[in-house]
Amino acid sequence: MAGYCGKFLRVNLSTGEIKEEKLDLAMAKKFIGGRGLATYILSGEIKPGIDPLDSANKIIFATGPLTGSRAPATGRHMVVTKSPLSGTVASSNSGGFWGAELKRAGFDLIIVEGKSEKPCYISIKDGAAEIKDAEKYWGKLVSEVTDGLVEESGDPKCRVLCIGPAGEKLSMLAAVMNDTYRAAGRSGVGAVMGSKNLKAIVVRGTGRMVPAEPEQTKKVLEEVRKKIKENDVTAKGLPTYGTSVLVNVINEIGIYPTNNFQKSYFETADKVSGEALAEKYLVKNMACYGCPIACGRYSKVGDVEGEGPEYETLWAYSANCGVDDLAAVIKANKWCNEYGLDTISAGATIACAMEMYEKGIIKPDEIDGPPLEFGSSEAIVEWSRKMGASEGFGAKLALGSYRLAQEYGVAELSMSVKKLELPAYDPRGVQGHGLQYATSNRGGCHVRGYMISPEILGIPEQLDRFSLEGKALWVKMFQDLTAVIDSLGFCLFTSFALNVDDYTDMFNSIVGEEWEPGRLLEAGERIWNLERMFNLKAGVTPESDSLPKRLLEEPIPDGPSKGQVHRLSELLPQYYKERGWDEQGIPSGTRLSMLDIA
Repeated sequence: MAGYCGKFLRVNLSTGEIKEEKLDLAMAKKFIGGRGLATYILSGEIKPGIDPLDSANKIIFATGPLTGSRAPATGRHMVVTKSPLSGTVASSNSGGFWGAELKRAGFDLIIVEGKSEKPCYISIKDGAAEIKDAEKYWGKLVSEVTDGLVEESGDPKCRVLCIGPAGEKLSMLAAVMNDTYRAAGRSGVGAVMGSKNLKAIVVRGTGRMVPAEPEQTKKVLEEVRKKIKENDVTAKGLPTYGTSVLVNVINEIGIYPTNNFQKSYFETADKVSGEALAEKYLVKNMACYGCPIACGRYSKVGDVEGEGPEYETLWAYSANCGVDDLAAVIKANKWCNEYGLDTISAGATIACAMEMYEKGIIKPDEIDGPPLEFGSSEAIVEWSRKMGASEGFGAKLALGSYRLAQEYGVAELSMSVKKLELPAYDPRGVQGHGLQYATSNRGGCHVRGYMISPEILGIPEQLDRFSLEGKALWVKMFQDLTAVIDSLGFCLFTSFALNVDDYTDMFNSIVGEEWEPGRLLEAGERIWNLERMFNLKAGVTPESDSLPKRLLEEPIPDGPSKGQVHRLSELLPQYYKERGWDEQGIPSGTRLSMLDIA
């Protein structure tokens, strides 16, 4: 079947049974694939209220129908489970090559259930799969595991997905890593793998995707590639400076969170910008599967080298921790990659601890490492290592900023939504993006509806970032479109140059359908509402559609956005109305029926 392999793997680690099952193609298309299909499966196979680290939880590794196709930037896959960090549905996205390799091996997705008695890994090659012993890899860093498994496989072209020590130790911030440096970073998905004693999944495939309409696909892709090549963001900004091209842009308008969101302008941001990285430490650009953008950075500081850091990582460890030492940020990023940590949450948790230390809440005699002081290069590097190893006070940090602050009675100092740490944009100075933070189905996330695009970058049109007018509808549309992009298997960065018509044309020609753009967006809305219903059943109430108190009540103290607070109380009712939900934020029966959600 064009676009879909038509089958998936079900691996029960408790019994050791591996089953190949037929994909329900009608259901797959109803939820597109990837994020949508995996969420549908998860919702039907687990009880939303279970403990995420219980063996009854399942973890799904899913590709979209266009993952691994000839369409540009289609190397994405999703890791979907119930989040141990937030208690919400977790759908964490990653790039690289692993997802495309799974597709080449003949599978649309893998459902992993149960728990192995001892460390194991799953080996998949061209339709055949087996569970193998991984005891010798337990406790190893991500690069060691990846290199070891590639060597053990005997095939240098195989692709490795794994967890580091953070996942083994059930850190709430643990990522699932693939291709050494790529991460399904957010929501603590690595801890779910660790709870199952699953160290890695090694994949090798030699199959190829064949589009349903080859000539039409060729024509459509020529036009799409032309748009990407002519767009300033995808053809100039991202290839030249990577995602960190945004550092100076966001700082200069005063929404670059500094010292745990106490300020929103970092005076020495230029020292840790994309331009500085390119000048001092960049070795080469890196691209994921089929990507013409190549936004990845490969950097080197002394004997420390590897991919990254990305924009969010640069911010989390620099401005948010008051550090303008780019070399230290690169080293902290390296520890996160090796231990398998979400760099956003890791840096943000250290920033939260720094504020608590600054205020005398965390005492000097409680910590067994460098003083947690804003501006300390030593602190961000060493505490990242200790957090990854769950060593000493690092074990407390490994629980995330919310649980850390809550333990000391100051949960309000955690800059998080639904316990997931906020990324690198102060919502007080960008109203639509703040609404997206508050309503995101996985918590404080920027890539569930990237309102920075219209409110700052002017894509597809320039919106007034301080205005509330129309923002609720814009957020809904961006959230629905993002669900589509994630489920198809595209990189979100393609949306800087492409629109829903382009995604529809590619889907139709490759899969062999005749959908209108509205049908694709309706599927995105269906996915969003399905996630919402999972969260409600899991006990994540609409009261969690909020922002930290600081961002609602304390005006930005200085800089270009001085005096701004987020006006969530005015926007949220409008958002619920646009969604067709009741005044309490519960999807109405009419809307669920319209979307064909049982």
